[in-house]
Amino acid sequence: MKIKKLLFAALMMVAAVSYGQNSPNVITTAVPFVSINPDSRGGGLGDCGVASTPDVYSMHYNPAKYVFMENKLSVGLGYSPWLRNLVPDMGLAYLAAAYKINDRSSVAATLRYFNAGNIDFRDQYNHSLGQYNPNEWAVDATYSRMLGDYLSGAVAGRFIYSNLIQNQADYARAGISVAADVALYYKRPVEWFSSMDADIMWGVNINNIGSKVTYSASNNRRDFIPTTLRAGAGLKLELDDYNSLAFMFDLTKLLVPTPPIYYQDSMYGKDNDVAVVTGIIQSFYDAPGVSINQSTGELNHIGKFYEELCEINIGAGIEYWYNNIFSVRAGYFNETALKGNRKYVTVGAALKYNVFGLDVSYLIPVGTVVGSNPLENTLRFNLTYSMGKKKAD
Repeated sequence: MKIKKLLFAALMMVAAVSYGQNSPNVITTAVPFVSINPDSRGGGLGDCGVASTPDVYSMHYNPAKYVFMENKLSVGLGYSPWLRNLVPDMGLAYLAAAYKINDRSSVAATLRYFNAGNIDFRDQYNHSLGQYNPNEWAVDATYSRMLGDYLSGAVAGRFIYSNLIQNQADYARAGISVAADVALYYKRPVEWFSSMDADIMWGVNINNIGSKVTYSASNNRRDFIPTTLRAGAGLKLELDDYNSLAFMFDLTKLLVPTPPIYYQDSMYGKDNDVAVVTGIIQSFYDAPGVSINQSTGELNHIGKFYEELCEINIGAGIEYWYNNIFSVRAGYFNETALKGNRKYVTVGAALKYNVFGLDVSYLIPVGTVVGSNPLENTLRFNLTYSMGKKKAD
């Protein structure tokens, strides 16, 4: 079966571009759309968010933040064009709602919808099989609760549905998975600065702990979903009555087994066809520690510990607010060349008026081939509606 546009794997994943002579050993998963950041605020902060101040879009980064929301009710809608320079009708839509039950607990739910656009399916003789609109979606819900004066926790459940082939082959079927998140968030005032108030924040989230996915009715092989560990810290400074400044730093790592490398008659690394829980544990120590020189075909020993460190992505962001009305943001995201080489600078802005808010962000690739990032030179936006009395300080 021939797809006239692009292969879905290429559409879903950020292109992996390797510099130097060592070939990359990129970890791939099924349903990568659940890892796409749907939030323009985080999109302007270098994809940081696990320890940022809470908002209605906290589900993606850290659902434990919801209980710290200032408003009683918030609803948000976001849209991110995907591969805008190549395909006009692909994108990720995101709908979120959060409700603060009381000062100790909150609930929230989100719907994520990825539209792959209209695609022509053709058989081996180039005869048209019709136009179809492959899509994927995920719906989730969470309950967050205060565990102490400054610490909160949350558990989230998620249902994932991926319909890419749309019955174009007898052996194919939609991919389905059920997953969960477990998260912690800590926010506390500190007296580190004599001239200003400040809050220290940190967060941890293990998200998408769930069943493997298959698109075949005849194949027992199943693929991992993108189980991810997020950890980060933040510092918010109240410069004066009108100005505030926040700094964020995030680390992320896929809790998915690293593919082994086969060279001649040897296998380096570990078999990655394992159970979900085994794969999560194994992901911390299964790096092959070798790479293949693309020029000579020889094996290079780079070290297992070094490769494990390369699997940790780094994000940093800064956010300025004036009178809680206008904000500007900037951030940076780094992934090593061995694991995909995504490197980009992000910028963003926000405007609040009464109960409404608008967030926009823009991504600028750094040091990669032009066109290698699906969000390159793309304007993303979120709209937010919030109501209810703010929590007293």
